Amino acid sequence: MNKILVSGLINIETTLRIDQFPLNYFPVTFPFDGIQSTVSGVGFNLAKALTILGNQVNFLSLIGNDIYNQIIRAELATLEIHDRFFLSILPQTAQSIIIFEKGGRRQIHTDLKNIQDQDYPLEIFSQAVDNCDLCILCNINFNRPLLAATRSKKKIIATDVHAVQDVDDPYNRDFMAAADILFLSHENLSIPPQNFIQSLWNRYKNPIIVIGMGDQGAMLGILETQSVIQIPAIQTQPILNTIGAGDALFSAFLHTYQTTKDPILSLQKAVLFSSYKIGSIGAAEGFIDMQALSTLYQEHQHRISPIKIPF
Repeated sequence: MNKILVSGLINIETTLRIDQFPLNYFPVTFPFDGIQSTVSGVGFNLAKALTILGNQVNFLSLIGNDIYNQIIRAELATLEIHDRFFLSILPQTAQSIIIFEKGGRRQIHTDLKNIQDQDYPLEIFSQAVDNCDLCILCNINFNRPLLAATRSKKKIIATDVHAVQDVDDPYNRDFMAAADILFLSHENLSIPPQNFIQSLWNRYKNPIIVIGMGDQGAMLGILETQSVIQIPAIQTQPILNTIGAGDALFSAFLHTYQTTKDPILSLQKAVLFSSYKIGSIGAAEGFIDMQALSTLYQEHQHRISPIKIPF
């Protein structure tokens, strides 16, 4: 069993289904069964997906000393994720509202409260990290001091910097520089993703880089072989909401990679895992277990053959 540390955001997420964008003004509406509130956040999504896939997770986060405190801890207990590294030191728990339409397009509104001004205690982090082989440090401020602490313990660091624009992005530069396994989105790139991978190698020399490309699949850069390949997208069930697709891709890749050390197979399975996940509404819903993922791979592997990309 893989032992993985996840340190990242947890929030209360409310989703609202609408007919279509743009959303025109009206004073009131009644979208029956169209509003849901759940425990979510990037850190929670990763910890939940990895646990369902059969990994043992040490989950670190900061939450509020408010009405959501017990709700979050009860949800963790249901998933058999221990809350001993959860600190209820914020006045309020972070929250998000996600508006989505049929077909998966979504608009996210996230209120981080004052979490960006908080630190995670290094002494507690040290207790959590020692018996973990892989450390997932999400790009949130309380993880910034933990990057050096993780590196000093010679642990593998994985991070997702999401929709960056350039290799010197001031907010994400520390995370990109520290990452052994670096994930990001193609959404804000001004150059082709394969060229951006080369720019990242020139700047940071990350051994493995994955760029999520939505309906174009995902691109993988392997520094050791100086190779770039693309795994095409696949639809395994009707799409309801694309929120959380990147978290699903990231978690499933890391799960398979920790076991096989095969980055291409890991991305193939991650694309399948993510494609199945977006058949659910919430960001923390739709995760399948290891056996279901293996079955999905056996059924669809011929549709996700790697494509070598010149750069």
